[in-house]
Amino acid sequence: MRVTLHEVSKGRGGQALPTTSLEFHTGAVRFALAETEQRPSVLGLIASGRMKPETGRVTVDGTTNNRMLRRTVALVDAPDVSDPHADITLAGVVGEELMFAGVGATPLHARRWLTQLGFGELAGVPIGTVDPAARVRIMCELAVLREGTEGIVLVSPDRHGGSPDGWWRIASEFADRGYAMLVIIGGSAAVALERMNELEAINASGPVQPLVLDAPDPDADAPASDADSPVSEPENPDEPVDAPRADAEHADDPSDALGFPASEPRSLSEDGEADRDETPGTDTDTPGTDTDRPDTDTPDTDAPADTTENGAER
Repeated sequence: MRVTLHEVSKGRGGQALPTTSLEFHTGAVRFALAETEQRPSVLGLIASGRMKPETGRVTVDGTTNNRMLRRTVALVDAPDVSDPHADITLAGVVGEELMFAGVGATPLHARRWLTQLGFGELAGVPIGTVDPAARVRIMCELAVLREGTEGIVLVSPDRHGGSPDGWWRIASEFADRGYAMLVIIGGSAAVALERMNELEAINASGPVQPLVLDAPDPDADAPASDADSPVSEPENPDEPVDAPRADAEHADDPSDALGFPASEPRSLSEDGEADRDETPGTDTDTPGTDTDRPDTDTPDTDAPADTTENGAER
């Protein structure tokens, strides 16, 4: 099964949900970003066929069939839509879901089911106090009890707290069991998942921009040179970076101020200065400045500093 949202939106001017396109399919788990209080539930309702979008369309395996979508995709824990009240005991929540699944739904059946799942001791606990990962496990296991369920749309598990890797690993397990998994989360949880490389989290609607962008390294495969060596940054970013003084930092160093060992000869240019291509490269740009500014009248040097490599942009 492959569910695709083609430029769907909800509300005038996309107030309830801005234009969104995404896709999730059988055997994989994907996440989608939705901020504000209502948008996660709105996106979940549309992705599961329970709400008609203002614009765009939702297809299942290339065809528009909302009835099939509602029958095969379960909407799990959506705020104000399918989430249980926080004060209801876990056994009460389980009993209600067992009833919808068409199996025994007495309190005894609910306790037995929880015990088989490994959460029997939580039967009398309000669901609002259950650990986030345990809550996701229980709610998803209840959802797949319903006949014909092929996919799950899990809404805002990050709102319960806890580490994202807990509920994400559970969602991945359901994908491995053959379900199509879509997890709708906020930006902070998305960034956390992106940084947990071992989880291989994939955004259903595209890549997530991390909080800090590292400048690309066009010469990553090239051998390192003296000009590419990192330069220490000043504690005060407003102060310029100057080359170290020979009488201050290298008083006891047998090398001279130009970086040549005392025992080795050095070549000098006609004006008596050492050739720049033999001196260690230094980067005199102040951190935080714009590396794309127009060229100034600063004299050209033989070994231009590579400000992209040294991370001038933070």
